[in-house]
Amino acid sequence: MADITLIDDDENIVASVSLALESHGHVVKAYYDGASGLDAVESQAPDLVILDVKMPRMDGMEVLRRLRQTTEIPVIMLTSKDDEIDEILGFNLGADDYIHKPFSQRLLLERVKAVLRRARPEEEDASAAPGSANSKIMKRGKLTLDSARHDSLWDGKPVRLTVTEFLLLQSLAQRPGFVKSRDNLMDAAYDDQVYVDDRTIDSHIKRMRKKFRQVDPEFDSIETLYGVGYRYRES
Repeated sequence: MADITLIDDDENIVASVSLALESHGHVVKAYYDGASGLDAVESQAPDLVILDVKMPRMDGMEVLRRLRQTTEIPVIMLTSKDDEIDEILGFNLGADDYIHKPFSQRLLLERVKAVLRRARPEEEDASAAPGSANSKIMKRGKLTLDSARHDSLWDGKPVRLTVTEFLLLQSLAQRPGFVKSRDNLMDAAYDDQVYVDDRTIDSHIKRMRKKFRQVDPEFDSIETLYGVGYRYRES
């Protein structure tokens, strides 16, 4: 069960999506414009936000941009099938997934389940103390990743990553020096039923580099091998 905030100005979509999610045990709070939804999320953070792109008062892209200034709550964007530019922009701003309208309730539920599974560590990991036998801590030079808590540190300083960014970085850092193709990284960050194109991975990597360079302007540990993929270089 999860607390989910749904922000969409289409009453039919709100009704059908709320019913589907609630029938699977989730608690849904719905808002019909971006400004109201943003206020609600900032007041009380949910486990997941489902966010329409085109809305009155404040569109979904602006809501996402403002959310990413303060939080890495998982966000699934809803968009019409032809809005490819919106999809690319959304991933650049830090969206975790996209669903094209019209969509089936089964698809929605599967994508919600997948994003929540990626965002929530296993219960035994979440309760593990750092340094204990059950702790999932990886250290690669200046980088420290705690998969039980989705915490990322660079030279002791926290770097706030989205769920997808964390999983991509974890995949790269597992084998420093080894090249990971975009397909390899898709497999690491997304479930089998979710397909994303190369530009999505590139957008996540670009955004992740920017975050690390805010902490360390000399950060260069994620290397691009053009036409091949990416690799992590241990500092």
